[in-house]
Amino acid sequence: MHFSDAALSFSANESNKPSRKKPIFPVEEPLRNYLKHHGREVKLPVSYQDLLKYITFSVPLKDKHGKDSLWETALYDMRHWDFIREGLVQMYAILKTEGDFSFVNHLDVARVDFCSFANSTPFRIRIVNKFNDNYDHFYIKQADASRIYGLELEHMLTPNRITYFTQHNTLVEEHIPGIPGDVFLTSYLDDPLTNRIRLAKEVVKFNERCFVRLLGDMRSYNFVVDITPDIEDYQYRIRAIDFDQQSYEGRKNLYIPQFFKENLEFVQLSLKHLNKDSIVQYQTEERTMMAFRVASSRFRLMELLNIMAKDRISTPEKLLQLKTELANYFGNPAFSKCHSMGQLVKRQLKQTLQKNLVLIQKNLSIFED
Repeated sequence: MHFSDAALSFSANESNKPSRKKPIFPVEEPLRNYLKHHGREVKLPVSYQDLLKYITFSVPLKDKHGKDSLWETALYDMRHWDFIREGLVQMYAILKTEGDFSFVNHLDVARVDFCSFANSTPFRIRIVNKFNDNYDHFYIKQADASRIYGLELEHMLTPNRITYFTQHNTLVEEHIPGIPGDVFLTSYLDDPLTNRIRLAKEVVKFNERCFVRLLGDMRSYNFVVDITPDIEDYQYRIRAIDFDQQSYEGRKNLYIPQFFKENLEFVQLSLKHLNKDSIVQYQTEERTMMAFRVASSRFRLMELLNIMAKDRISTPEKLLQLKTELANYFGNPAFSKCHSMGQLVKRQLKQTLQKNLVLIQKNLSIFED
């Protein structure tokens, strides 16, 4: 991926925009068995449908500046609230303490919000500690197979670990902390304390991670910037927070964050502070680390990719477009032989990481055809 080409890539072309509404793909039995085997499928006290059907009414939620946040606060009849509140507190305990309910008496639900704007129409739960008013969040969503594949690939192929659970059609996710990318651009990019060179490096590495594992729609509001104080300065990590577009779209460029106009300032920052050799170095570093992760989790990854290869998580038209564009981009007709998005992900990992894998471990057979 030639990151330096991004400066010329922005246009008003509608084809560079992701689909406005992605369908929810059901979790089929092979994926469900995988989730059970790896401890992701657990018994949950409240379902997504419970939260949805018991809403009495809702009110728009404003941010701290008084602007519409695109979230609404859900209000429930007292006849159902005790059941929902108790279940949500228990669900938080399942996420954070593996179901140890000995701490739930000092926890309460401060607010239940939902967003009809997003693909999965998620609920965001605010849990508060009654002793010190400290609060945390988690999310309840419709279980979508493509999103689950995205979460698993994030867990295995990136520096980030993801905690989530499923039961039937309900998906529960932990909150991923950080500053939303669009907020970072407006409020933090020009801060004198921001280390622009280190941030530029992370932009390149995040760009590479998304393309290698085919995670799409990483516009600035779909990722966060995590800032960690370091010796005399700060380190940055960009983390995806939306996995709905895992291997769904047909256009290759929709899997490369540098091509979204919402990310233009991040791209310009990288091109300003990094030369071509540095960019290639950081891309190679990221591919090498991903190859190490592939090697260390190869059996679980192979199991997931084999299930994904037989699953339907996109449309035939988008599959045809993506495999054609990838085949042309890499000059590799093997992409054209793929019959599913899962097979494309497997081929993409082999295409982008094979050289690094050879250096790490010769004769690694995970991607043998």
